[in-house]
Amino acid sequence: MGPLTIAGLGLAALFALMMLQIPIGFAMMIVGVVGYALQTGWGPAFTLLASEPSGLLSSVDLATVPLFLLMGTFATAAGFSADIYNAAASFLGHRRGGLAYATIGGSAAFGAICGSSTATAATFAKAALPEMRKRGYSDAFSTGTIAAGGTLKSLIPPSIVMILYCIVSKTFIFDLFLAAVVPALLAIALNIVAIAVVVRLQPGCAPLSDRVPWPERLVALKRAAPVLLLLVAVFAGLYSGIFTVNEAASVAAVLSLVFALVRGRLNWSSVWIGLRESASATAMIYVIIIGATVFTYFITLARVPEALIALIGHLDIPPMGIVFALLAAYLILGAVFDEIAAMLITMPFVLPVISQLGFDPVWWGIINVVVIELGMIIPPIGIIVFVLHGMAPGIPIRTIYRGVAPFIVADLLLLALLAWFPAISLWLPALLKA
Repeated sequence: MGPLTIAGLGLAALFALMMLQIPIGFAMMIVGVVGYALQTGWGPAFTLLASEPSGLLSSVDLATVPLFLLMGTFATAAGFSADIYNAAASFLGHRRGGLAYATIGGSAAFGAICGSSTATAATFAKAALPEMRKRGYSDAFSTGTIAAGGTLKSLIPPSIVMILYCIVSKTFIFDLFLAAVVPALLAIALNIVAIAVVVRLQPGCAPLSDRVPWPERLVALKRAAPVLLLLVAVFAGLYSGIFTVNEAASVAAVLSLVFALVRGRLNWSSVWIGLRESASATAMIYVIIIGATVFTYFITLARVPEALIALIGHLDIPPMGIVFALLAAYLILGAVFDEIAAMLITMPFVLPVISQLGFDPVWWGIINVVVIELGMIIPPIGIIVFVLHGMAPGIPIRTIYRGVAPFIVADLLLLALLAWFPAISLWLPALLKA
């Protein structure tokens, strides 16, 4: 039986298990162990099942995940999202589309201290949506902006998606964080351009508001000062080399806890709920990573990457053509499948091909993150769209999708730029290594 046939059977079994509602991590583990056993024997397969979880559970890199999740929990309890949004809105609210600009800026800032895109979107649905609707903003424009702001979290370090990619691909986390800086700024800029275009073409979707007096602006800025202090402490320490990624995660979690305590926003109930949610999310991530690692062993043993590389080598297609074909496949897959799961399942096949074509795995990691961003808002599944619909059930899903359409265009443009010009992602890491 050829490697590609084995891969096809493995994927078919994986999808069958998922259709039976078996969690993706356990499904990958089952297929990986059975596939490995059929090629080597059950003894080595069960040894693999014992050794990989123990190795990953003791991984220092993977320990950043629960720490960043805790940081997000305490930051949410401290009320940072409302403070960021109110400060941005006080300076920009009087401009046409000003609250939308404030939502994008606030989501980007809060995303840097929160471990989840869906949590960022849900938080700003509570903080921004009532204010935008109260000031006459259309439902489509308001929800579209909040959804776009939520997706920014994936591209802004520290990003759980980036950490997962690095663990599975064995890429240095700090390199990917550095590579994400310029693309993240470009993503924010393109979202701002999308807002400017929408409000110019449809002024009625974002009426002008009264200018906030300077004393009130200063009060709002003062309340947001702890957020700025947290961001400066974490990112200055991380990018200056004072902190490792793990130390930065620890410092961020402790500072968030201190600010929440000082503000009197923390009680035993919120601590317990936060710890329970962080533990649940961490367990889910660990299971997915263990499953992906076992599945990768099965695919590697079957020599599937080598067979794919040989197949592609016989095609008369330039490397960039193959890259854009893969991106199109990811967008189609992401429209009907969980994006992070799609990334982890396909990585054993795709990453060796990308490396063989001469592309940098760090660059491909950024591309993967942008594709995941798109998958969070592209129909028909768009997880963030469903989160917003759950937060505001009176707004139809089709209205949210209509509002998010300009931001999908902006993300597609970002994806094309990053794919065609890898230097956008790789320039900063190369500069700091020089």
